[in-house]
Amino acid sequence: MSTTNVIKCKAAVAWERGKPLVIEDVEVAPPKVHEVRIKIVATGVCHTDWEYLTGKGMKFRPFPLVLGHEAAGIVESVGPEVTKFSPGDKVIPLFLPQCGECDRCQSPKTNHCRKNWAHTQRGVMADGTSRITHQSQQVYQFLGVSSFSQYTVVPDTSLAKIPSNAPLDKVCLLGCGVSTGYGAALNAGKIEKDSSCAVFGLGAVGLAAIMGCQAAQAKRIIGVDINPDKFEKAKMFGATECVNPQDYSKPIQDVLVEMTEGGVDCALECVGSPVIMSAALESTKDAWGTCVIAGWSETEAMSVNVEKILMGRTLKGTYFGDWKSVDGVSKLVEDYMNNKLKLDEFITNNLPLDQINVAFEHMKIGKGIRTVISLWPEEASDTVATLKMNQ
Repeated sequence: MSTTNVIKCKAAVAWERGKPLVIEDVEVAPPKVHEVRIKIVATGVCHTDWEYLTGKGMKFRPFPLVLGHEAAGIVESVGPEVTKFSPGDKVIPLFLPQCGECDRCQSPKTNHCRKNWAHTQRGVMADGTSRITHQSQQVYQFLGVSSFSQYTVVPDTSLAKIPSNAPLDKVCLLGCGVSTGYGAALNAGKIEKDSSCAVFGLGAVGLAAIMGCQAAQAKRIIGVDINPDKFEKAKMFGATECVNPQDYSKPIQDVLVEMTEGGVDCALECVGSPVIMSAALESTKDAWGTCVIAGWSETEAMSVNVEKILMGRTLKGTYFGDWKSVDGVSKLVEDYMNNKLKLDEFITNNLPLDQINVAFEHMKIGKGIRTVISLWPEEASDTVATLKMNQ
């Protein structure tokens, strides 16, 4: 079903860098060729959203814009030439496309499809414009998603269809953080059975990396974070032990090398700090140690001692956990539905859209792991009320 109507709805708009988001009435245009309009039901609040808003390590993207890229929703309408989606389908929008046709999609070596890439990085669709406006002013779409809006439009190559019984307020986390960390361990790190691992940073990405290490049957999984309040959660996800760098007078990489009698087989950096990236590399065993960078930074440089590489270590990065986005997310939703993957345990806060700035404050002070925002809290309240009446 194609449509020509404009939808008026609420969205959290970032008007300028470093300023709180403002809940505004916006207009969401109908989808054009190979586009899908989605009713966003739930969205996670990711560190990348916060980092872009504050300018930490991120390239400039134009304002005003609607942030948010980790979400799940329901197809409202489809544009011309869309064949894989229909109104009513449950979906997860993706900041990384999978067209299935380009040389990168055809290659098992990468997941870096570039369909519409240059446009979505600038916050627009294939025709060079955004589908979101406020009082006739264009509002840019962050990474081509903009899930801090009740409705949004995405390319049909940046969308994964999921089962109709999938809980959207849980599987939304597979749009970014959990998939990235889990895949960093399994796909990029290729963790082996009985190996030793260190995970730097115990936020959502780091905890998912720990979960991936456990799934790969690593024997020793060391969580590293300066916030000891996260250690209990890390052990629940599979960490065998945790260390706080502030408890030691020597660099944490030296501590880990001593603890493991030579270094870990694989270190996963899940913070996005160049200093920690270097420490993670230096914590690995020479001859075969691997360091995977999963933390995000677009403008900063890390320092690498050449000898550390010459002695046989591997330093590599991962984007979205090396998952082919459409196929990978569909598989991960299936794993969650079959109780093979944790998601509920990542969620420590649930808030309505009008409290989005509270979610950023929680992130700023390190409170909790993941906040999930409900875009339609009144509908959730109505559902709960109906269930109680029927009991």
